[in-house]
Amino acid sequence: MRKPVVLITGANGEIGHGLIDHFARAGKTNIVAFDLRPLDAKLQPLVTANVAGDILDAALLQKLADEYEIREIYHLAALLSTRSEHAPELAHRVNVDGTMNLLKLAQDQSRAVQRPVLFLFPSSIAAYGLPSVEAKHQAGRVRESDWTTPTTMYGCNKLYCEQLGRYYSDHYRQLAPEAGACGLDFRAIRFPGLISALTMPSGGTSDYAPEMIHAAAQGKPYACFVPERAQIPFMAMPDGVKAILQLAAAPAARLSQRVYNIAAFSPTAGEIRDRVLAAFPDARITFSIDRPRAAIVDSWPADVDDSAARRDWSWSPDYDADRAFDEYLIPAISEHYRAFAA
Repeated sequence: MRKPVVLITGANGEIGHGLIDHFARAGKTNIVAFDLRPLDAKLQPLVTANVAGDILDAALLQKLADEYEIREIYHLAALLSTRSEHAPELAHRVNVDGTMNLLKLAQDQSRAVQRPVLFLFPSSIAAYGLPSVEAKHQAGRVRESDWTTPTTMYGCNKLYCEQLGRYYSDHYRQLAPEAGACGLDFRAIRFPGLISALTMPSGGTSDYAPEMIHAAAQGKPYACFVPERAQIPFMAMPDGVKAILQLAAAPAARLSQRVYNIAAFSPTAGEIRDRVLAAFPDARITFSIDRPRAAIVDSWPADVDDSAARRDWSWSPDYDADRAFDEYLIPAISEHYRAFAA
C-alpha cells in the first residue's frame, strides 16, 4: 500500500523551508521534498523523503507516483523573473512544461485514489502588464481579471499556468462527472514582491528593496535601478508562507475563484530609501535607472485589490510596512552582518 504524502517542489527555497517547518511543528512529517539540490541537512529529519531531481524528468515523477499516494502538491519550483528574461526557452520548459508534468501527476493520483488532490501554485504580480505609467496610476488597485497582458516571459509563464490549473481542475471534472469529488483542487496566489530577511537578494526585478537594506547594513553604496517614483506592492516573507497555508486550509466551498491577489504594503522606491536612511543615516543610496528592468516594474500595478482573498479565506497580513521594516527586515539583516563581521 502506498504511503500518503505531501509533495513540495522547490523545497529548498525559503517558502519550502517555511512549509516544512510548519508541517513538522503540526506533527505532519509525511512530506516528500523535491528540489534540484538535496534538502538542507537540518530539515532532512523532518521529511519522509528527500528527492534531488528535475521536475522535467517524467520518469522520476512516475517513480514518485508509483511509490507514494500524493494528496497535496505545493509546486514552488520555478525559474525566476530575471533569469527567465535571459533564457526564455529554458524558462518555458521549467515553468510551463514542469508545471504541466505536476498537474498531470496530480490528475493521475486523483483518479487512482478517487479523491481530489490539492494543488497550491505561487503565481506572481508579473502576470499583469500595464501599458504605461499613466495607465498604472489611473488603474489604482488592480483586480485579478484586469490588465493580464504580461510583458515578461516569467509573467507569461505564470499566467498560462494559472489557466492550465483552471483547465485541469474544471475541464476533467466536466468530462467525467461520474467521478464525483475526484479531480484537482487548484489554488493560486499572485504574490507581490516578497522581501526576506533570511535569504540574499539574487538580482530579481523587485529586489531593489532588499538590496538597499543589505547594502546599507554593510556600509556599501547602492545605486537603485528604478526611479524614486517606482511603486509596486511588497510583502514580508513570513506573510507569504502564511498565505499559502491559509489558502490551502480554506474549505473549497468558500472559494469563489482559483487565483487570488494578496497585498500588504505598497511603498515607492523613494519611500523605501527613506526608511533605510532612517535606520542607517550614513547609507549612500542613489538612483541609476536600468531602463529595461525599470520598465518591467512600471508595467506591474502600484497596488492590487485583494478583497476576494479577504472575503473568501480571511486573508490579512501580519506585517504592514512599519512592522516589516522595523521589526523584521532591518534588525535581522543588521544582525546577519554583525555576526558575519565577528
